[in-house]
Amino acid sequence: MIINNQFESVEAAAEAAEIIVNADGSRREAHSRVVREHFMDVYINEQLAVKLVCTPANLVELVMGRMVSERYIDREDDVESIYICNYGSKARVFLKKDAELLRTVENEPTCCTGNQVLLSTGGRELKRLSKAGWKPEWIFDLAQEFAGGSRIHRATQGTHSCYLSVNGKIEYASEDIGRHNAMDKVIGYVVMHDIDRKQCILYTTGRVPTDMVKKVIASGIPVLVSKAVPTDAAIEMAHRYNLTLICKAWPDRYEIFNDAD
Repeated sequence: MIINNQFESVEAAAEAAEIIVNADGSRREAHSRVVREHFMDVYINEQLAVKLVCTPANLVELVMGRMVSERYIDREDDVESIYICNYGSKARVFLKKDAELLRTVENEPTCCTGNQVLLSTGGRELKRLSKAGWKPEWIFDLAQEFAGGSRIHRATQGTHSCYLSVNGKIEYASEDIGRHNAMDKVIGYVVMHDIDRKQCILYTTGRVPTDMVKKVIASGIPVLVSKAVPTDAAIEMAHRYNLTLICKAWPDRYEIFNDAD
């Protein structure tokens, strides 16, 4: 795969002026750090696929992860090239397979919060996952890592995070305005570094509806952990596709909503 990334990452947080108003009516001027919002259009085989709202970092991983989690591709070898312009506002992806890979999947929601999906998902069917081995201490390690805080979130309180654990070792972490993007960046990292997905665990700081579960199943990663809560449909989907789903994961406890067969 050829990567031509012309974009130079910028600081993900920006300064903002504000007025703090207290309950007694007093006011004072202050300055704070807020998340910098970035906009990028992603073209696949010259078709506009998605308009992303994200933080301006790890854009190649984001594009790669989004293509896997939306089932346009399965692996890095499916991609001929990725080009990101010097403003980071446009990504152009060329696949080795023909455009039929981008066929419409009927009656299947594809919208992700904060992003606009313009091209329907690829034609690959979701597959039932194999059971993966995991240990309680791996879950607690991930929860403890989150409790320590991530850099942009400490500065702004405005991002979601996603962490990657491989065989119990925390290998990578990402932050973004949206929990979907943060997860896609980690999935992209896994794919681009050819990591055995059966050995991976994802920890997300966001809630877990079906679209988040679907991303993980599509990626082939067998264990999803969240500090937040799942929906009933997400739990049902985890059962159907044999995804280990652990939520309300904190440094001192977690709850198993599906323990894969």
